[in-house]
Amino acid sequence: MATASTELPNPSRLSVRQLTKSFPGVRALSGVDLDVRAGEVVAVIGENGAGKSTLMKILAGVQTQDEGEILWDGHPVWFANTRQAMKQGLGLIHQELNLCDNLNVAENLFLGNYPGRGGWINFWSMYRRARQSLEKVGLKVSPRLPLSALSLGQQQMVEIAKALSIDAKVLIFDEPTSSLSNAEAEALFRLIEELKSRGVAIVYISHRLAEIMRLADRVFVLRDGQNAGMLQRAEITHDRMVQLMIGRDVSKYYVRRSNVVGDEVLRVEDLRTNAWPQHSIRFQVRRGELVGIAGLVGAGRSELLRTIFGIDRAVSGNVVVSGESLKRHSPQLAMEAGLGFVPEDRKKEGLILESTIVRNVGLAGLLRNAHWGGWLNRGKEIADTRQAMNDMRIKTPSPWQLVKYLSGGNQQKVVMGKWLALSPQVLLMDEPTRGVDIGAKQEIYQLMEGLAAEGRGVLFASSELEEIIGIADRVLVMHEGRLAGEVSGDQITEQAIMQLAIGGSL
Repeated sequence: MATASTELPNPSRLSVRQLTKSFPGVRALSGVDLDVRAGEVVAVIGENGAGKSTLMKILAGVQTQDEGEILWDGHPVWFANTRQAMKQGLGLIHQELNLCDNLNVAENLFLGNYPGRGGWINFWSMYRRARQSLEKVGLKVSPRLPLSALSLGQQQMVEIAKALSIDAKVLIFDEPTSSLSNAEAEALFRLIEELKSRGVAIVYISHRLAEIMRLADRVFVLRDGQNAGMLQRAEITHDRMVQLMIGRDVSKYYVRRSNVVGDEVLRVEDLRTNAWPQHSIRFQVRRGELVGIAGLVGAGRSELLRTIFGIDRAVSGNVVVSGESLKRHSPQLAMEAGLGFVPEDRKKEGLILESTIVRNVGLAGLLRNAHWGGWLNRGKEIADTRQAMNDMRIKTPSPWQLVKYLSGGNQQKVVMGKWLALSPQVLLMDEPTRGVDIGAKQEIYQLMEGLAAEGRGVLFASSELEEIIGIADRVLVMHEGRLAGEVSGDQITEQAIMQLAIGGSL
């Protein structure tokens, strides 16, 4: 195992020594060490639940450690809150957006730190400085625009601009590209290189190992809340990082089985979504199939899935599940017909974070599990939850654990377990592995394969081409709200998918 060097070429800007943090029933960090110097990018990687986000929240003042110390330029510091961390010069770009939809872009950039005196806000200065911050990240929008008018990727760039506005000496990026298009991600990488050249110390967290190999000068690996090793620039390879993260070989986690494809289980007939009413979409999914939906950001993938499930009302068209037409379309009717839906944003749309695993797993089955008179069958809820915890290997000390204390990967498994308890005929999945580590990805792929092997259908949208190519039997490619084409078998290549995604033809 690679270990941290005892001699650093120049003093560390930020260090942690023997950091420890526990939550009810879980020790998130145990004796963790980390160093980051001015002008370098240090990546922190590990499986979901390894302690990465907890470490970053302690550094940013969101949480406080139980034991250990934080050193700034060699001197001990204690961040009791985020304001103290920001005042020192540390900025955190959250994986989950920490913004307010009811405010405009500029107001979000300076929230809690408005320019002015005596309680009066200097709006002229705020908008001027906001334009400068937006220019730094290449976001060409008006600072007066309501945040709610921006796409998820644009909001992520606002989050980054917000951190830059404090003139930070240390910047922590927590999964910054999870909501960005390829072009936006490239702009971010250029910005990181520029910040590095200006002497800013950068801590970078990502499950996308290709990004780590491109950006990182050193890599610190966490496993089960402890240091698992450290890699210098010349040692940073995909296989070495995976080995330190999980201690097992997952080089072949795209393992496809040849399933028997059966009858049609889902048919979409001339469906028109509110987002793209000018285009009608028609396709089918058969039992035993894994069908992927590819396309560039904004192509209409999420809108299509939401409309099929009945969350968004269709302009026209029809959805047929196992021969049953959903004429009066709604999520409840979709569920009764045999559809399940794993949304893109698990925290906003898939979970109740302040509730327990049991309550979350039981959400979709409230009507099914109700006794006469409306009383819930708690025993059935608990049995479903224990089954989901076992089948999906959800890491938690108890089914009564609050979901907010779970890692991102385990939260995603809870969302999926909620639907699998209903035994859906077709599972719709929007970005099924977003924000999930490589080990959890393998488990989710195996679950999808298992559903297909049982004769169910899986329809999933993903922005990761490697994922689409690795597990889909067929790929539906969307371009500007229309179905641009379909590829299957040996045709499923990056070149073919991208050709259709940009509006071309094969």
